[in-house]
Formats: sequence, C-alpha cells, structure tokens
Amino acid sequence: MSTDHPSDNNPSYTFSEQVGHLLRKAYQRHLAIFQQNVGDSQLTAVQFVTLCALRDHGPSSQTELVKATAVDQATIRGIVDRLKARDLISLEPDPQDRRKVICSLTDSGLQRVQETVPRAAQISELTLSKLNPAERVAVLFLLRKLIDEGDE
Repeated sequence: MSTDHPSDNNPSYTFSEQVGHLLRKAYQRHLAIFQQNVGDSQLTAVQFVTLCALRDHGPSSQTELVKATAVDQATIRGIVDRLKARDLISLEPDPQDRRKVICSLTDSGLQRVQETVPRAAQISELTLSKLNPAERVAVLFLLRKLIDEGDE
C-alpha cells in the first residue's frame, strides 16, 4: 500500500481550477445575487423557475415540471409543497389519471411571476455584469453547448 499523498500522483490537478468547481462557484454567486435582488425573501431561484414553467407550459404534472426545470423529482416535490403552502400554486388530481397531481398557477402565483420577471432580468444582468457584451454572448453560447444533449 502506497503512503504517497494523493496529490503526489497528479500534482498538476488543482480542484479550484476544475470546471465543476468553477461552475458551482458561479452558480453560488448567481444565487446570492438572486436572493439579494428578488424582492421576496421566501422565493428561491428554483421556486421562481417552477412558477415560470407553469406560466409557460400551463397546468403540469410534477414529472412535466422535472423535465421543464431540470430539477430532480425529490426536490420538485418539496418546491411544490412550499409553493402550495404560499398559495402560489394549486394542486388537483389529473382527470385522466387520478394518481397523478396537476399543478397550476393561482392568481397570486401569476401575479408573483409578473412582479418578479423584471427583477429576474436585472438579476441576470448583475450576474453577467463583469463580462463585456461579447463575453456575455460567448458564455451563454458555451453553457448551452455544455448542456446540449443532441450530438454526444
């Protein structure tokens, strides 16, 4: 058994320079900017995205919300519960499949989305504020390319 320190095997590997670490740090910065500027201390970024998905796609099952938001099933369940508790969404059984629950925006949920969208645009602006216009286009293009599942 080797007593070498793991970093001895690859001294050029610096975790803080790896793509996952840098993406996580950028996302943490974005979330902090979101919470400071959203205007509703109880609304998280992922809750807002869920409300936007319901605005854009209409009444949806939790499975459909998972696809629309890229949030895992366990997390979406908690988000739905919290949004329901705040009367921002309502839940009804699916008329075709009573086992399935359909989530819909309430009037107050729609109002919350409409009030928050201008702030969300400003949040995106603040997140990208250190970048010039060409860098902004490039980073958004590259992020889309990283997550594109089409040609792997």
